[in-house]
Amino acid sequence: MKQLCIASVFAITSRLLVAAPGPIVERRPVHLSADAAQASADVLRHVRVEGITYMSGGVRINGYLATPNGPGPFPCVIVNRGGNSTLNVITDETAVNLLGRITAWGYIAVASQYRGAGGSEGHDDYGGADVDDVLNLIPVLDSLSSADAKRIGMWGTSRGGMMTYMALSRTNRVKAAVIVSGMSDLFENGRSRPEMEANFKQFMPDYATSREDALSRRSAIRWVDKLPATVPLLLLHGTADWRVSPSEAFDMARALFEAKRPMRLVMFEGGSHGLPEFFDERNALIRSWLDAYVRDGRKWPDLNPHGS
Repeated sequence: MKQLCIASVFAITSRLLVAAPGPIVERRPVHLSADAAQASADVLRHVRVEGITYMSGGVRINGYLATPNGPGPFPCVIVNRGGNSTLNVITDETAVNLLGRITAWGYIAVASQYRGAGGSEGHDDYGGADVDDVLNLIPVLDSLSSADAKRIGMWGTSRGGMMTYMALSRTNRVKAAVIVSGMSDLFENGRSRPEMEANFKQFMPDYATSREDALSRRSAIRWVDKLPATVPLLLLHGTADWRVSPSEAFDMARALFEAKRPMRLVMFEGGSHGLPEFFDERNALIRSWLDAYVRDGRKWPDLNPHGS
């Protein structure tokens, strides 16, 4: 039974793996345990999830790509994970669970391990050159005939929120974004979690010589004006989050409001990091946001005071 289950997943997901023209230089099938394959069987009947390697700044970066069955063209979502080169690295199983779920909503989903992680070349700069690894997923989407790369959304969690803000400051290709438990103020993150200073020192190559500049460059609250004025941002955060203080979400929302950036803030009472207690509600909000502003291209309401 276990062998049949694994074989059926391979039949659905494996499509090998030769170097391909364009930004993707390698594709590889995902490998799941029998239990994971059985749990994901319904998803994998409708989508294809594969590992990919693509080029970014002259280094080979690993990631994942999930595509719905059918010709498309499908809207797209770039997913930016949290963690670092050893924490929360994407596995084949988590790729199927997360990207497969988004793909089941009718999107192509793509994610980077970032440089220095998950077999990627280079060094994890924690918001340095690794932001290029996020931006270089856009040419990956451009190269896919089934992708509608004019409709791209972005979803970042924790450190991935920081990566999302930084990417948004450098591209006009993203139509809307979702930030879950996102880092927006690394100074506050270091104050609320002093142990994070060691993390910053380990990963940020510019931290030792210029701490103020290194943290400022990665703290979107310091440069809200650089964020695009037409990209709606959905901020989701839990009031019991100990990894990224809820104050970061409150302060970022106020800064976005004052800068007249389109934004919605939803705080979940008692929610922890990543909002696992509110899994279904969180995903319903994210899907609704992506459908409205990425898939359907809904315009953001007038932000100026108005009405009777």
